[in-house]
Amino acid sequence: MKPFTKLEAKAAPLPFASVDTDQLIPARFMKRSRSEGYGQYLLHDMRFDSEGKPISDFPLNAPQREGSEILVARRNFGAGSSREAAVYALVDYGFRCVIAPSFGDIFASNSVNNGLLPARVSEEDAEELLSLLENGHESVFVDLENCEIRVANHVFGFEIEPVWRTKLLNGWDDLDLTASYAADIARYVESDREQHPWLQQLPG
Repeated sequence: MKPFTKLEAKAAPLPFASVDTDQLIPARFMKRSRSEGYGQYLLHDMRFDSEGKPISDFPLNAPQREGSEILVARRNFGAGSSREAAVYALVDYGFRCVIAPSFGDIFASNSVNNGLLPARVSEEDAEELLSLLENGHESVFVDLENCEIRVANHVFGFEIEPVWRTKLLNGWDDLDLTASYAADIARYVESDREQHPWLQQLPG
């Protein structure tokens, strides 16, 4: 997985609260192979009308938002079911960071495991970020090392669980994280062997 340290990229506003995983990727598209890429189905029923035509005033359909890698939304982003495909859709679309005041717990965990940064900001900062994007600013700088977001001369702090931050900074999955403690594990095994020799397997 690609490490996430700093990212300067175009950002798209999504001024809605409680965007759930069924909205992020409707269940009917989950029968398709991941190898096709799920990006085209991201927010499908919000982006397109009943005839499959793009809804002109939906934020992600604006020409200036094409190629955005950062998404700014309101609270409770990724609520609902535990479907990891919701994260796949965001990642396959091109997003590397979602900024919001709060996230669905399972969604946030799935995000980190797929290299997507869920950056928690205050409600007030989320509203200011949305306002900046909607009033002409396009580029956002995200610094995971210092947990800061910058837009022009505006600086916002964000929060993320420390272990998630470590995984993203290093590009680690759960196995990589466990492997990083290999020396500690080896010391424990040796200590346990010395303290409890009767628990060790007898030679066959």
